[in-house]
Amino acid sequence: MTPSIRLLRLLLALHATTTTTTTAQQIGPIPEDHPKLPTQLCTLAGGCKTQQTSLVTDALSRPFHSTNDPSISCNTTPLLNATLCPDAETCATSCVLEGVDDYSRIGVTVRDSALTLHQYRFDGAAYQSVSPRVYLLAEDGENYEGLRLLNQELTFDVDLSGLGCGMNGALYLSEMDLSGARSALNPAGAAYGTGYCDAQCFRVGWINGLPNLNNSGSCCNEMDIWEANSQATVLTPHVCSQSGSFLCAGDECERTPAGVCDKNGCGLNTYNLGAHKFYGPGLAVDTSRPFTVVTQFLTSDNSSTGTFSEMRRLYLQDGKVIPSTAETTNTAVSGIEGGYEGAVTQDYCTARNTADFLRLGGMPGMGESLARGMVLIFSIWNSPGDFMSWLDGENNGPCNATAGDPKQIVQQTPNVSVTFSNIRWGDIGSTFDATAAGDDSQEVVAAGKVVAAAESGAGVARGSGVELTTATVVGLAVLLGAFLS
Repeated sequence: MTPSIRLLRLLLALHATTTTTTTAQQIGPIPEDHPKLPTQLCTLAGGCKTQQTSLVTDALSRPFHSTNDPSISCNTTPLLNATLCPDAETCATSCVLEGVDDYSRIGVTVRDSALTLHQYRFDGAAYQSVSPRVYLLAEDGENYEGLRLLNQELTFDVDLSGLGCGMNGALYLSEMDLSGARSALNPAGAAYGTGYCDAQCFRVGWINGLPNLNNSGSCCNEMDIWEANSQATVLTPHVCSQSGSFLCAGDECERTPAGVCDKNGCGLNTYNLGAHKFYGPGLAVDTSRPFTVVTQFLTSDNSSTGTFSEMRRLYLQDGKVIPSTAETTNTAVSGIEGGYEGAVTQDYCTARNTADFLRLGGMPGMGESLARGMVLIFSIWNSPGDFMSWLDGENNGPCNATAGDPKQIVQQTPNVSVTFSNIRWGDIGSTFDATAAGDDSQEVVAAGKVVAAAESGAGVARGSGVELTTATVVGLAVLLGAFLS
């Protein structure tokens, strides 16, 4: 954050706390210091260019208290403080939303272009769960970055070698309002992490920076690009009946025929499909070491206005491009007309009998959300209720019934973390060097439908008169980011 912006926010905060006639949610005196996380926007014509993006934590994970007594919380999710917040206007004058001036305290550390999220922090006496969730801000630091990924690809490096059973290091997209639903009653907006929504339609105390007085759910389209630990991973689109962020009530929020969002999604977990030797420590994608993840959002006519038809996953490790395996023991999937190729398609979702996904719009509906723009989100979490078995247990991974118990995790591996780095997105074939792996891998990539990247050399980022590999561009960008920070 620049000194001028910090000063402006401090003056606004002082004004908010000294003005008795304000009708807006107040911003407290603790400054907000967004961690800088440079990302890259890539094109086939111009290569990858660094953007000075940053991060912000969710509004409900920061101090949010009474204007008169900081010890009284305005957010007792899921039960809102009825005394302070009988209505939206009174609530706005009664509550102060504070900044976060040290993100390491909530488990978030950034070094150059690498983000590390920690599940637990030691408070001097014991390890406490912090489970951070952060959103990518645009260069202005006031609005979320909107990723429009139709006929594009998103690439990142990940190290989850220490993330075992029961943990989830996630990178995903949500169709949140890019301003964080900034309004007269919510001037904080995206800069303070307001506006979260997803396809689970959670009922929380605050929605879009306003008190949730009607027990509504907060809904929007969700694209779970990466939910994973070292044992299993799943790729899952979730669609909703409406665009943008919206509210649900009653049965609309649930897994019912009236439900307005697809909570189960159309997931692709290679272990669940029968490929038990593809992803994991020492396997084809060796999760004991860092690797690169590429997700491509292909359309019916290879244009950004076409219909979303296929979501394809590639991995890069040791100079090799590894398409997501097409191995499966699922007879419905193996029987897809034309064959199963390891990708999420409308036919794949039909074979998996994802009724709600198909009812609410399926792949075309998800594509419309990708075209409008979605917010990039990073999180780490575990689950006391189900031990994350839907990700890595039972038929979904090799973990036993109790391995994901958070009580066991904090006792045995309290320093669990995940690191995402070198995050970039852009034209198909522009974010990685498909030619670097040699002729044999190029044939595999071409068979994996990397849309002519291997044949044309599209995986090479090109500048004006100088040819650079994407890896070189990323390295130069990291050095530049370090110099400017």
